[in-house]
Amino acid sequence: MTHKVSQVSIQTRVLIRATDILLSGSALLLLAPLLAPIMLALRLTGEGNVFFRQRRIGKKGREFELFKFATMLKNSPSIGAGELTLADDPRVLPLGRFLRRAKLNELPQLLNILKGDLSIIGPRPQTSRFYNSYRPEDRVYVSMVRPGLSGVGSVLFRDEEKIISEVADPIRFDEEVITPYKGRIERWFVCNQSVSLYFELIITTLLVVLCPRRGYHRRLLIRLPPPPEALRRFL
Repeated sequence: MTHKVSQVSIQTRVLIRATDILLSGSALLLLAPLLAPIMLALRLTGEGNVFFRQRRIGKKGREFELFKFATMLKNSPSIGAGELTLADDPRVLPLGRFLRRAKLNELPQLLNILKGDLSIIGPRPQTSRFYNSYRPEDRVYVSMVRPGLSGVGSVLFRDEEKIISEVADPIRFDEEVITPYKGRIERWFVCNQSVSLYFELIITTLLVVLCPRRGYHRRLLIRLPPPPEALRRFL
């Protein structure tokens, strides 16, 4: 199966980048009264760490440092399920559980957007381990664009922790079923990128975060490559 990459004009790329800067900068200003108490609470609880930094793969395969609020034990990648996080994972700190459930732990990535590491919408940036679980042909497409704070993968797998907690071998299921399918749908995004899709995914992201039980992601699913049989009952 082959795909033709959507031809995005310079004007469109400039518009999207300008919107990234405007929206992320505005969000940081508007959310400052929320961010400050979160940072203080993280400093005074758990292990006292405010931010979690991790190397991720970005545009053209280049690594960058992704920011999140610290929600897990500092040595979490070395224990338990490693880079995977399960539902009710004991490595998640009490305050971190709330932040993850509300997706507030992702807010520091607004800084990544301002830096130019991320776009608001794009393929979700992966660690090298999961990036290499994409099919080689999918990696070629994914590396063409900036990764995103949200996107088709983020919307569709907003409950990934719950999904992998319901299978017998979470690590194997993620590596052999979920991650390869993510590569396919992120490739679909690159091949269909447009200003209208960019704004559609921003709106869809807000809807699935604010109203997670309403199934808004299914309106997107019907346009994507069909998921493997093992995934269908979860989506």
